[in-house]
Order: sequence, then structure tokens, then C-alpha cells
Amino acid sequence: MCRGQLDELADAYPQFRELGTEIVAISTDDVTDAKQMASLVNAPFPVLADASSETALAYEVFDLLDDGVAAPAVFIVDGDRVVQWKQIGQDIADRPSLGELLSVVQGQGN
Repeated sequence: MCRGQLDELADAYPQFRELGTEIVAISTDDVTDAKQMASLVNAPFPVLADASSETALAYEVFDLLDDGVAAPAVFIVDGDRVVQWKQIGQDIADRPSLGELLSVVQGQGN
């Protein structure tokens, strides 16, 4: 998980909620590490552990960078659990900006 991105999302959480959007962060870390990261950024949203990488495998982002963990990825999923938008990073720093995420969510009409 990227602490910087989680910090940004935590700060902007009220904006996402005003748009009817919930944030869920998922990490391939174990439960202890995921809880620690959530505490460090004071996350107002769930930070879930996927230590078995089951979710990362299901979303086809596991080990894409040949590093044994999930590639950085953001998925916007609608109420019917259909992926409406995604960005899968090509390196560990490749992440959408906060502005881009807000624009995408606004465009979804949530």
C-alpha cells in the first residue's frame, strides 16, 4: 500500500462520500500490517488485508511487476459490482491522481 495515496484518499474522503462513493483499500499485507497502515493514515474507510492474494488474483493484478505482490491498482466498482473504471500501475509509483479519481467518480453519476 502507498501511504501517500492513502493519506490523500483519507483527506478527500468527505468529497467521495458527497458523491455517493465508498473507498475500500485492499493490501496483500497481513491483517496486522493493514491495521497499522489504516491507523497511521487515520483512514475513515476500510483497509482490508488480502494476505492470501485471493482478491489480487481475482482482479488480475498479482505479481504483474514480478515482485510477488499486487501491482498498484484502482478500481471503481458500481453498486452491481461491475468494474466501471480501472487503472493498473505499470510500476510502483504509477497511480492516478486524486483529481483524476474525483473526476472519474463525478462522471459516473454516483
